Amino acid sequence: MQPPERSFARRLDLTSLQLFVAVCELGSIGRAAEREFIAASAISKRLSDLEAALGAPLLYRRPRGVELTPAGETFLHHARSVLFSLDRMQGELSEFAQGVRGHVRIHANLSAIMQFLPDDLAGFTALHPQVKLDLEEHVSSEVVRAVRDGDADIGICNAPGSIDDLQSRRYRQDRLVVAVPRRHPLAAQSAVWYEETLDHDQIGLQGNSALDLAMRRAAAAAGKDIRLRIRVTGLDALCRMVHNGLGIGLIPDRAFALLQGVGELQAVPLRDDWAVRDIDLLARDFASLPVTARLLVDHLCPRAEHASAGGAAR
Repeated sequence: MQPPERSFARRLDLTSLQLFVAVCELGSIGRAAEREFIAASAISKRLSDLEAALGAPLLYRRPRGVELTPAGETFLHHARSVLFSLDRMQGELSEFAQGVRGHVRIHANLSAIMQFLPDDLAGFTALHPQVKLDLEEHVSSEVVRAVRDGDADIGICNAPGSIDDLQSRRYRQDRLVVAVPRRHPLAAQSAVWYEETLDHDQIGLQGNSALDLAMRRAAAAAGKDIRLRIRVTGLDALCRMVHNGLGIGLIPDRAFALLQGVGELQAVPLRDDWAVRDIDLLARDFASLPVTARLLVDHLCPRAEHASAGGAAR
């Protein structure tokens, strides 16, 4: 860090950042002063000091309030990020005082949560009972975004598209099958190409999921449209719709086995290469993860390598 940058950092203080954000949110120094119980002149002085430290104006002073300059827009983004990180740090550190020795934020897609994570996370918490795990379900594209933006320590999903800016390790593999009623014409086949399913009404998962994107690519390659009749948000709902004759649906094989009691269904494997899917662990940098997050990664990856032939870390 160069000396001018150190000097700028030293001249910043959290109170000034909080007051700047308050002024921006309320659009007025006077209203911010009322909300924060501080004199308007004191806020004006702090804002002037910020602008002097930055060397650029942050606000346009108008008769009826203030407006952000281009520099102010950028500064507001970073000020909010700093304050949010401090709030999160305070929350996580307070957990240590309550006996929680670590906190791992995980975002995962439905396939991973449905098929593998309940058993794997239960095994981890049995070994590390004082580690807090926060698990959120999202579509794969949102899992990738959360890891990139720092909203999740670890992502677990069928990674869509390019993830060259992230590190990945193989977690598991699954295989897609077509769930059909037992009396359906496809039920008698040992396996089918996805193109063959396009002549039938289909039940789909929410848009932009990894599975939805794969289906659309395959349909486009076949030159056909997907006769999508209903979208659902869960695999159990998909099976119930199929059981009631509303269409057929793609589902991971292990999830189908876990949900067999939902209805009288038959699983027909897909022949397509893309039906065998890698589920990966994602992080911005595995080596720089907090200790508890690295413990979780080490717990999940060896289990995956033992469970599937394609599970070597990469």
